[in-house]
Amino acid sequence: MKKLLAASLVGISAGIAVVFIFGYGYIFKALAINLKKGPITPSIDDEEKFPSRIVQNHDPQQWEKSDTYNTKTLSENLLKELKKTRTSSLLIVHDGKLIHEQYWKDHNSSSLMNSFSMAKGILSVLVGCAIDDGYLQSEDQLISSVFPQYKNNQYGKFLTFRHLMTMQAGLDWEEEYHHPFAENSKQYFVDDLAEQAFGVKMKEMPGQKYEYQSVSAQLLGLALRKATGKELAFYLSEKIWKPLKMEFPAKWSIDEKGMEKAFCCIHAAPRDFAKLGQLIMQEGNLEGKQLISKEYCKKLLTPTQENDAFCFTIWADDDSALKCRFFYGFLGQFIIMIPEKNMVIVKTGFYNRLEVDKKMRPVQVKFLVEELSRLI
Repeated sequence: MKKLLAASLVGISAGIAVVFIFGYGYIFKALAINLKKGPITPSIDDEEKFPSRIVQNHDPQQWEKSDTYNTKTLSENLLKELKKTRTSSLLIVHDGKLIHEQYWKDHNSSSLMNSFSMAKGILSVLVGCAIDDGYLQSEDQLISSVFPQYKNNQYGKFLTFRHLMTMQAGLDWEEEYHHPFAENSKQYFVDDLAEQAFGVKMKEMPGQKYEYQSVSAQLLGLALRKATGKELAFYLSEKIWKPLKMEFPAKWSIDEKGMEKAFCCIHAAPRDFAKLGQLIMQEGNLEGKQLISKEYCKKLLTPTQENDAFCFTIWADDDSALKCRFFYGFLGQFIIMIPEKNMVIVKTGFYNRLEVDKKMRPVQVKFLVEELSRLI
Protein backbone atom coordinates (compact mmCIF):
# COMPACT_ATOMS: atom_id res chain seq x y z
CA MET A 1 0.00 0.00 0.00
CA LYS A 2 2.82 2.37 0.94
CA LYS A 3 4.59 1.56 -2.31
CA LEU A 4 1.42 2.29 -4.27
CA LEU A 5 0.97 5.60 -2.47
CA ALA A 6 4.60 6.55 -3.07
CA ALA A 7 4.30 5.65 -6.75
CA SER A 8 1.13 7.75 -7.01
CA LEU A 9 2.85 10.74 -5.43
CA VAL A 10 5.80 10.38 -7.77
CA GLY A 11 3.42 10.21 -10.73
CA ILE A 12 1.50 13.28 -9.62
CA SER A 13 4.73 15.20 -8.99
CA ALA A 14 6.03 14.23 -12.41
CA GLY A 15 2.77 15.32 -14.00
CA ILE A 16 2.91 18.70 -12.29
CA ALA A 17 6.53 19.14 -13.38
CA VAL A 18 5.61 18.40 -16.99
CA VAL A 19 2.79 20.94 -16.85
CA PHE A 20 5.19 23.66 -15.73
CA ILE A 21 7.98 22.64 -18.12
CA PHE A 22 5.66 23.00 -21.11
CA GLY A 23 4.36 26.39 -20.00
CA TYR A 24 0.97 25.34 -18.64
CA GLY A 25 1.51 26.41 -15.04
CA TYR A 26 -1.28 28.97 -15.45
CA ILE A 27 -3.76 26.07 -15.20
CA PHE A 28 -3.07 25.78 -11.46
CA LYS A 29 -3.61 29.52 -11.12
CA ALA A 30 -6.90 29.20 -12.98
CA LEU A 31 -8.05 26.40 -10.69
CA ALA A 32 -7.08 28.32 -7.58
CA ILE A 33 -8.88 31.49 -8.71
CA ASN A 34 -12.04 29.75 -9.85
CA LEU A 35 -12.41 27.38 -6.91
CA LYS A 36 -12.04 30.30 -4.54
CA LYS A 37 -14.15 32.93 -6.29
CA GLY A 38 -16.91 31.32 -8.32
CA PRO A 39 -17.63 29.42 -11.54
CA ILE A 40 -14.83 27.25 -12.88
CA THR A 41 -15.25 28.75 -16.37
CA PRO A 42 -15.06 32.38 -17.56
CA SER A 43 -18.15 34.34 -16.53
CA ILE A 44 -19.69 37.79 -16.90
CA ASP A 45 -19.29 37.99 -13.12
CA ASP A 46 -15.48 37.70 -13.11
CA GLU A 47 -15.01 41.23 -11.80
CA GLU A 48 -13.43 40.14 -8.52
CA LYS A 49 -11.38 37.22 -9.84
CA PHE A 50 -8.50 39.28 -11.19
CA PRO A 51 -6.65 42.45 -10.29
CA SER A 52 -7.99 45.42 -12.21
CA ARG A 53 -7.52 49.10 -12.93
CA ILE A 54 -10.39 51.52 -12.39
CA VAL A 55 -11.84 53.40 -15.36
CA GLN A 56 -12.93 56.56 -13.56
CA ASN A 57 -16.12 58.40 -14.43
CA HIS A 58 -17.02 62.02 -13.67
CA ASP A 59 -20.29 63.89 -13.11
CA PRO A 60 -22.41 60.76 -13.67
CA GLN A 61 -25.62 61.25 -15.59
CA GLN A 62 -28.47 58.77 -15.91
CA TRP A 63 -30.24 57.95 -19.15
CA GLU A 64 -33.36 59.98 -19.80
CA LYS A 65 -36.28 57.59 -19.72
CA SER A 66 -38.91 57.52 -22.42
CA ASP A 67 -42.56 58.16 -21.54
CA THR A 68 -43.09 54.51 -22.49
CA TYR A 69 -40.24 53.22 -20.29
CA ASN A 70 -40.79 49.56 -19.42
CA THR A 71 -44.37 49.56 -20.71
CA LYS A 72 -43.58 47.50 -23.82
CA THR A 73 -44.40 43.80 -23.67
CA LEU A 74 -41.70 41.45 -24.87
CA SER A 75 -42.92 38.61 -27.08
CA GLU A 76 -43.10 35.04 -25.79
CA ASN A 77 -40.54 34.01 -28.43
CA LEU A 78 -38.13 36.65 -27.20
CA LEU A 79 -38.59 35.80 -23.52
CA LYS A 80 -38.03 32.13 -24.30
CA GLU A 81 -34.80 32.94 -26.17
CA LEU A 82 -33.55 35.19 -23.37
CA LYS A 83 -34.20 32.50 -20.80
CA LYS A 84 -32.57 29.79 -22.90
CA THR A 85 -29.40 31.84 -23.39
CA ARG A 86 -29.13 32.79 -19.71
CA THR A 87 -29.54 36.51 -20.25
CA SER A 88 -28.50 38.81 -17.40
CA SER A 89 -29.56 42.18 -18.84
CA LEU A 90 -31.47 43.69 -21.76
CA LEU A 91 -31.58 47.41 -22.50
CA ILE A 92 -33.20 49.25 -25.40
CA VAL A 93 -32.48 52.88 -26.26
CA HIS A 94 -34.52 54.69 -28.91
CA ASP A 95 -34.05 58.30 -30.00
CA GLY A 96 -31.58 58.77 -27.17
CA LYS A 97 -33.99 57.65 -24.45
CA LEU A 98 -34.15 54.45 -22.44
CA ILE A 99 -37.37 52.61 -23.32
CA HIS A 100 -36.76 49.19 -21.79
CA GLU A 101 -34.50 47.83 -19.07
CA GLN A 102 -34.58 44.40 -17.51
CA TYR A 103 -32.22 42.30 -15.38
CA TRP A 104 -32.04 38.65 -14.39
CA LYS A 105 -30.04 36.34 -12.09
CA ASP A 106 -29.45 38.80 -9.22
CA HIS A 107 -28.12 41.53 -11.52
CA ASN A 108 -29.27 45.15 -11.50
CA SER A 109 -28.50 48.52 -13.10
CA SER A 110 -25.27 48.92 -11.11
CA SER A 111 -23.89 45.42 -11.78
CA LEU A 112 -20.54 45.43 -13.56
CA MET A 113 -20.50 42.77 -16.27
CA ASN A 114 -17.61 41.38 -18.28
CA SER A 115 -17.39 42.77 -21.81
CA PHE A 116 -15.24 39.88 -23.01
CA SER A 117 -14.34 40.65 -26.66
CA MET A 118 -16.51 43.77 -26.83
CA ALA A 119 -13.32 45.27 -25.37
CA LYS A 120 -11.64 44.70 -28.73
CA GLY A 121 -14.10 47.13 -30.34
CA ILE A 122 -13.55 49.62 -27.53
CA LEU A 123 -9.81 49.33 -28.16
CA SER A 124 -10.38 50.27 -31.81
CA VAL A 125 -12.36 53.30 -30.63
CA LEU A 126 -9.34 54.35 -28.56
CA VAL A 127 -7.09 54.04 -31.62
CA GLY A 128 -9.28 56.71 -33.24
CA CYS A 129 -8.85 58.90 -30.17
CA ALA A 130 -5.07 58.43 -30.34
CA ILE A 131 -5.07 59.52 -33.99
CA ASP A 132 -7.14 62.60 -33.11
CA ASP A 133 -4.73 63.40 -30.26
CA GLY A 134 -1.67 63.08 -32.50
CA TYR A 135 -0.21 60.04 -30.77
CA LEU A 136 -0.66 58.08 -34.01
CA GLN A 137 -0.41 59.29 -37.59
CA SER A 138 -3.18 57.02 -38.86
CA GLU A 139 -4.54 53.49 -38.60
CA ASP A 140 -1.97 52.53 -41.24
CA GLN A 141 0.99 53.38 -39.02
CA LEU A 142 3.45 50.52 -38.73
CA ILE A 143 3.62 48.60 -35.46
CA SER A 144 7.41 48.69 -35.86
CA SER A 145 7.24 52.45 -35.21
CA VAL A 146 6.48 51.66 -31.56
CA PHE A 147 8.03 48.20 -31.34
CA PRO A 148 11.28 48.26 -33.38
CA GLN A 149 11.77 44.48 -33.02
CA TYR A 150 9.28 44.04 -35.86
CA LYS A 151 11.45 46.00 -38.33
CA ASN A 152 13.68 43.02 -39.02
CA ASN A 153 10.87 40.49 -39.25
CA GLN A 154 10.05 39.14 -42.72
CA TYR A 155 6.35 39.87 -42.29
CA GLY A 156 6.33 41.98 -39.13
CA LYS A 157 7.87 44.97 -40.89
CA PHE A 158 4.61 45.34 -42.83
CA LEU A 159 2.27 44.98 -39.82
CA THR A 160 0.04 48.01 -39.10
CA PHE A 161 -2.53 49.09 -36.52
CA ARG A 162 -5.22 48.49 -39.15
CA HIS A 163 -4.12 44.88 -39.60
CA LEU A 164 -4.53 44.23 -35.88
CA MET A 165 -7.99 45.83 -35.77
CA THR A 166 -9.29 43.99 -38.84
CA MET A 167 -7.85 40.63 -37.79
CA GLN A 168 -5.53 40.41 -40.77
CA ALA A 169 -2.25 40.31 -38.85
CA GLY A 170 -0.92 36.99 -40.16
CA LEU A 171 0.07 35.78 -36.70
CA ASP A 172 0.68 32.12 -35.91
CA TRP A 173 -2.17 31.77 -33.43
CA GLU A 174 -5.10 29.37 -33.38
CA GLU A 175 -8.21 30.81 -31.74
CA GLU A 176 -9.49 28.02 -29.51
CA TYR A 177 -11.74 28.23 -26.43
CA HIS A 178 -12.66 24.64 -25.71
CA HIS A 179 -9.71 23.13 -23.87
CA PRO A 180 -7.45 24.34 -21.03
CA PHE A 181 -4.20 24.01 -22.99
CA ALA A 182 -5.27 26.46 -25.73
CA GLU A 183 -3.46 29.77 -26.06
CA ASN A 184 -6.74 31.60 -25.37
CA SER A 185 -7.04 29.81 -22.02
CA LYS A 186 -3.47 30.75 -21.22
CA GLN A 187 -4.15 34.35 -22.25
CA TYR A 188 -7.02 34.65 -19.77
CA PHE A 189 -4.87 33.62 -16.79
CA VAL A 190 -1.24 34.29 -17.76
CA ASP A 191 0.89 36.57 -15.55
CA ASP A 192 2.67 38.39 -18.40
CA LEU A 193 0.53 39.19 -21.45
CA ALA A 194 3.32 41.09 -23.19
CA GLU A 195 5.65 38.09 -23.03
CA GLN A 196 2.97 35.88 -24.55
CA ALA A 197 2.02 38.34 -27.30
CA PHE A 198 5.60 39.12 -28.36
CA GLY A 199 6.35 35.41 -28.37
CA VAL A 200 3.79 34.72 -31.12
CA LYS A 201 5.48 34.38 -34.51
CA MET A 202 4.15 35.62 -37.83
CA LYS A 203 3.27 33.00 -40.43
CA GLU A 204 2.24 35.12 -43.45
CA MET A 205 1.99 38.58 -44.94
CA PRO A 206 -0.42 40.85 -43.04
CA GLY A 207 -3.44 42.32 -44.80
CA GLN A 208 -4.15 39.39 -47.08
CA LYS A 209 -6.38 37.08 -45.02
CA TYR A 210 -8.94 37.47 -42.25
CA GLU A 211 -8.34 35.26 -39.21
CA TYR A 212 -9.85 36.16 -35.86
CA GLN A 213 -7.05 36.15 -33.26
CA SER A 214 -7.33 37.52 -29.73
CA VAL A 215 -3.58 38.01 -29.58
CA SER A 216 -3.95 40.69 -32.27
CA ALA A 217 -6.01 42.75 -29.84
CA GLN A 218 -3.49 42.24 -27.05
CA LEU A 219 -0.66 43.37 -29.30
CA LEU A 220 -2.78 46.34 -30.35
CA GLY A 221 -3.32 47.26 -26.70
CA LEU A 222 0.40 47.05 -26.00
CA ALA A 223 1.15 49.25 -29.01
CA LEU A 224 -1.52 51.79 -28.07
CA ARG A 225 -0.23 52.02 -24.53
CA LYS A 226 3.32 52.53 -25.81
CA ALA A 227 2.24 55.18 -28.34
CA THR A 228 0.18 57.22 -25.88
CA GLY A 229 2.38 56.65 -22.84
CA LYS A 230 -0.84 56.09 -20.87
CA GLU A 231 -2.44 53.09 -19.21
CA LEU A 232 -5.37 51.91 -21.29
CA ALA A 233 -7.83 52.27 -18.41
CA PHE A 234 -6.71 55.87 -17.86
CA TYR A 235 -7.02 56.69 -21.56
CA LEU A 236 -10.48 55.09 -21.74
CA SER A 237 -11.52 57.18 -18.74
CA GLU A 238 -10.12 60.37 -20.26
CA LYS A 239 -11.55 59.95 -23.75
CA ILE A 240 -14.83 58.07 -23.19
CA TRP A 241 -15.91 57.40 -19.61
CA LYS A 242 -15.65 60.96 -18.28
CA PRO A 243 -16.93 62.83 -21.39
CA LEU A 244 -19.93 60.49 -21.65
CA LYS A 245 -20.69 61.00 -17.96
CA MET A 246 -20.94 57.28 -17.42
CA GLU A 247 -23.06 56.33 -14.41
CA PHE A 248 -20.48 54.04 -12.86
CA PRO A 249 -16.70 53.58 -12.86
CA ALA A 250 -15.66 50.50 -14.81
CA LYS A 251 -12.88 48.02 -14.11
CA TRP A 252 -10.39 46.71 -16.65
CA SER A 253 -8.70 43.46 -15.64
CA ILE A 254 -4.89 43.48 -15.67
CA ASP A 255 -2.14 40.86 -15.51
CA GLU A 256 0.45 40.59 -12.76
CA LYS A 257 2.65 43.14 -14.59
CA GLY A 258 -0.13 45.76 -14.61
CA MET A 259 -1.01 45.42 -18.31
CA GLU A 260 -4.67 45.56 -19.23
CA LYS A 261 -6.20 42.48 -20.81
CA ALA A 262 -6.73 44.37 -24.04
CA PHE A 263 -8.43 41.43 -25.72
CA CYS A 264 -11.24 41.41 -23.15
CA CYS A 265 -12.42 42.08 -19.64
CA ILE A 266 -13.79 45.60 -19.27
CA HIS A 267 -16.33 45.22 -16.48
CA ALA A 268 -19.02 47.87 -16.83
CA ALA A 269 -22.71 48.51 -16.26
CA PRO A 270 -25.01 47.78 -19.22
CA ARG A 271 -26.33 51.36 -19.14
CA ASP A 272 -22.80 52.59 -19.77
CA PHE A 273 -22.22 50.09 -22.58
CA ALA A 274 -25.37 51.57 -24.14
CA LYS A 275 -23.91 55.09 -23.94
CA LEU A 276 -20.87 53.91 -25.87
CA GLY A 277 -23.10 52.37 -28.54
CA GLN A 278 -25.08 55.61 -28.83
CA LEU A 279 -21.87 57.62 -29.29
CA ILE A 280 -20.54 55.38 -32.06
CA MET A 281 -23.93 55.31 -33.82
CA GLN A 282 -23.82 59.13 -33.74
CA GLU A 283 -20.40 58.97 -35.46
CA GLY A 284 -18.55 60.18 -32.37
CA ASN A 285 -20.68 63.26 -31.77
CA LEU A 286 -22.05 64.10 -28.32
CA GLU A 287 -24.33 67.11 -28.02
CA GLY A 288 -22.53 68.90 -30.83
CA LYS A 289 -19.03 68.01 -29.65
CA GLN A 290 -16.96 65.58 -31.70
CA LEU A 291 -15.36 63.18 -29.20
CA ILE A 292 -14.01 60.99 -32.03
CA SER A 293 -13.57 62.23 -35.58
CA LYS A 294 -16.48 61.51 -37.89
CA GLU A 295 -14.06 60.30 -40.55
CA TYR A 296 -12.57 57.69 -38.25
CA CYS A 297 -15.99 56.53 -37.02
CA LYS A 298 -16.98 55.82 -40.62
CA LYS A 299 -13.83 53.73 -41.06
CA LEU A 300 -14.54 52.01 -37.75
CA LEU A 301 -17.91 50.84 -39.06
CA THR A 302 -16.92 50.00 -42.65
CA PRO A 303 -16.59 46.27 -43.44
CA THR A 304 -13.30 45.07 -44.91
CA GLN A 305 -12.92 43.63 -48.39
CA GLU A 306 -11.62 40.38 -46.92
CA ASN A 307 -14.64 39.94 -44.62
CA ASP A 308 -17.79 41.99 -45.17
CA ALA A 309 -19.08 40.97 -41.72
CA PHE A 310 -16.15 42.60 -39.91
CA CYS A 311 -14.99 46.21 -39.55
CA PHE A 312 -12.42 47.59 -37.06
CA THR A 313 -13.10 44.84 -34.46
CA ILE A 314 -16.80 45.69 -34.71
CA TRP A 315 -19.13 43.30 -36.53
CA ALA A 316 -21.48 44.16 -39.40
CA ASP A 317 -24.74 42.83 -40.81
CA ASP A 318 -25.65 44.43 -44.12
CA ASP A 319 -27.40 41.27 -45.33
CA SER A 320 -30.57 41.63 -43.25
CA ALA A 321 -33.53 43.93 -43.85
CA LEU A 322 -32.40 46.10 -40.94
CA LYS A 323 -28.67 46.76 -41.18
CA CYS A 324 -26.72 46.95 -37.97
CA ARG A 325 -23.29 47.09 -36.40
CA PHE A 326 -22.42 45.42 -33.12
CA PHE A 327 -19.77 44.84 -30.50
CA TYR A 328 -19.62 41.12 -29.75
CA GLY A 329 -18.25 39.35 -26.69
CA PHE A 330 -17.89 35.72 -25.62
CA LEU A 331 -20.96 34.12 -23.99
CA GLY A 332 -23.32 36.50 -25.78
CA GLN A 333 -22.41 40.09 -24.88
CA PHE A 334 -23.72 42.62 -27.43
CA ILE A 335 -23.92 46.33 -28.05
CA ILE A 336 -26.08 46.53 -31.18
CA MET A 337 -26.46 49.75 -33.17
CA ILE A 338 -29.32 50.15 -35.69
CA PRO A 339 -28.94 53.58 -37.35
CA GLU A 340 -32.13 53.28 -39.42
CA LYS A 341 -34.16 53.01 -36.21
CA ASN A 342 -31.89 55.28 -34.13
CA MET A 343 -31.78 52.39 -31.72
CA VAL A 344 -29.20 50.76 -29.44
CA ILE A 345 -29.63 47.36 -27.82
CA VAL A 346 -27.43 46.00 -25.04
CA LYS A 347 -27.74 42.37 -24.08
CA THR A 348 -25.47 40.49 -21.68
CA GLY A 349 -25.55 36.86 -20.66
CA PHE A 350 -23.80 33.59 -20.01
CA TYR A 351 -24.32 31.08 -22.81
CA ASN A 352 -21.52 29.44 -24.79
CA ARG A 353 -23.51 27.64 -27.46
CA LEU A 354 -24.91 30.50 -29.52
CA GLU A 355 -25.68 29.53 -33.11
CA VAL A 356 -23.68 31.43 -35.74
CA ASP A 357 -24.26 32.03 -39.44
CA LYS A 358 -21.82 31.22 -42.25
CA LYS A 359 -19.97 34.49 -41.55
CA MET A 360 -19.57 33.54 -37.86
CA ARG A 361 -22.07 36.15 -36.68
CA PRO A 362 -24.33 35.10 -33.79
CA VAL A 363 -27.81 34.50 -35.16
CA GLN A 364 -29.23 35.93 -31.95
CA VAL A 365 -28.24 39.45 -33.03
CA LYS A 366 -30.51 39.32 -36.07
CA PHE A 367 -33.28 37.86 -33.91
CA LEU A 368 -32.95 40.66 -31.33
CA VAL A 369 -32.94 43.33 -34.04
CA GLU A 370 -36.09 41.94 -35.65
CA GLU A 371 -37.98 41.37 -32.40
CA LEU A 372 -37.07 44.59 -30.61
CA SER A 373 -37.44 46.92 -33.59
CA ARG A 374 -41.14 45.99 -33.54
CA LEU A 375 -41.47 47.58 -30.12
CA ILE A 376 -40.91 51.04 -31.56
